[in-house]
Amino acid sequence: MRLDWFDRLPVNIPTLLLILAAGLLVVRIVVSRVGVLRSTWRRSIVETLDASVFAAVLSLIIITFVVQAFYIPSGSMEPTLQIGDRILVSKFSYRLGTIRRGDITVFHFPLSPSRDFVKRVVALPGETVELREGLVLINGKPLSELYPTPLPGGDRACTSSYGPKKVPEGQYFVLGDNRCNSEDSRFFGFVPAQNVVGKALLVYWPLPRVGLVR
Repeated sequence: MRLDWFDRLPVNIPTLLLILAAGLLVVRIVVSRVGVLRSTWRRSIVETLDASVFAAVLSLIIITFVVQAFYIPSGSMEPTLQIGDRILVSKFSYRLGTIRRGDITVFHFPLSPSRDFVKRVVALPGETVELREGLVLINGKPLSELYPTPLPGGDRACTSSYGPKKVPEGQYFVLGDNRCNSEDSRFFGFVPAQNVVGKALLVYWPLPRVGLVR
């Protein structure tokens, strides 16, 4: 599933926030030195600009290091994530812990790092992964997938076989929950750990779907 809600922008969101903060700071310096403004007006404008700069810098820190919002534009993670869902992704989860099987992660697409995808981690580094008529096997043993991957009609009817292949160290094998309609590691290969942006935490919009991502 591709996350491209700002793909058309010439720069990314952190860069935009940095530019905004710098612009506001320049305006603040100019306003504070303009003598034609009444002191009360100048003080009020400067205080507003100070608050705006602080908000922009705080947003930059949060988006860069803590949490970021993403929009789901396609159905490759259905039924877990629906088209139109907006999710929050923790960017510090893997600074404190490890990537686990079953995690839903956002990552930079290996073939085009400017694009972000969201998939579920299925196989870990060093494991041998195989799909046999829709059934996932890890090191030759069937994987018990407790998350809701089967859709009406079943996965096996539309999922081709894959592997077996060994996952290289420092990389992960990911799949979309909607195996019948997902561009994932079966097609673009393994995901390097350094490409992982963070772990999907919760759906915050639309309101009827608010809840933790599992």
